Amino acid sequence: EVITFSDADYEGVRLPHDDLVVVTLMVELFTMKRILIDSGSSADILYKHAFDQLRILADQLKPVKTPLVGFAGEMVHPLGSINLSVVAGTAPCQTQVEMT
Repeated sequence: EVITFSDADYEGVRLPHDDLVVVTLMVELFTMKRILIDSGSSADILYKHAFDQLRILADQLKPVKTPLVGFAGEMVHPLGSINLSVVAGTAPCQTQVEMT
């Protein structure tokens, strides 16, 4: 389903803008709040603290050999990658996708 914005959604926004989009999603049956949507990022990152709260065993991670480059140019080595079920929206306007 297409997501659109009306003029009312721009109330109080100074254009042009680079405001962040932060959403709440259901990930592996847990509600995760304050998820930052960064359309300029090439990776979907789940911090270890959030991963631990999902109670997924670390042995389910698949090895990743490519480091990530942080905002300040520092290299970060991921612990691994995993496919997780993500649900957005509420019924009847709801979608479920698997994300890595």
